[in-house]
Amino acid sequence: MTATPVIFIHGLWLHATSWTPWADLFRDAGYDPHLPGWPGDPDTVEEARANPESIADHGIDEVVEHYADYIAKLGVQPILIGHSFGGMIAQKLLGQDRAAATIAIDAAQIKGVLPLPLSALRSTLPVFKNPANKHRSVSLTAGQFRFAFGNALPTEESDMLYERWTIPAPGKPLFEAASANFDPHSPAKVNTENSGRGPLLLIMGGRDHTVPESVTKATLKQYRHSEAVTDLIEFADRGHSLTIDHGWREVADTCLDWLRAQSL
Repeated sequence: MTATPVIFIHGLWLHATSWTPWADLFRDAGYDPHLPGWPGDPDTVEEARANPESIADHGIDEVVEHYADYIAKLGVQPILIGHSFGGMIAQKLLGQDRAAATIAIDAAQIKGVLPLPLSALRSTLPVFKNPANKHRSVSLTAGQFRFAFGNALPTEESDMLYERWTIPAPGKPLFEAASANFDPHSPAKVNTENSGRGPLLLIMGGRDHTVPESVTKATLKQYRHSEAVTDLIEFADRGHSLTIDHGWREVADTCLDWLRAQSL
């Protein structure tokens, strides 16, 4: 029997290889893990930091098509697991019937979601403080990463994760998401009314500064007109780093349990 492919989709400021522990766990569980980066992503963290221009100016639609092309070459619908903006990308692909199921972890705000908490604004300030960043890549300082990702962690662990996994990120997706509710053709729009899609699990961290729980709860409401499975699980004491910090295994095991409950 052929193993079901699972595509892990990273978000802004993390390299695709940050999913490596997840890939090992899912491989041991009988899945076929894939860790493709975004368009322009170099193969390593070091290369990405050395070549930030390769990452710049890639928008949501371009990233979605990049992963759609990757999926088409598989010849079978995969399971998608995305974090942050990767969670938005995964939801768009699920709404397009390109996935068997999707797990969106602390997923970025989709069109129609109205809450904009102050902590989310502060987390993205490094990008929005300069309009020219729409076409640039932007790096975080260790302190900015600590607020946006590592606020629920000891400072030492946050700084370690920063040094290990962070890369520059394109500003364009954040500008596109910020204007989504004013743009009838926004690339942040997701087909939330698709009742024929595969199951969706939304995961939120109760202490997340970048994607506060109010955003994820509002995202869940966007799916109210779909009859497809849409579940929500909260990790009350976790921040935006929950896929890479010391507690990643609890989140990953929860994802595996949910997939088994969906017979996937």
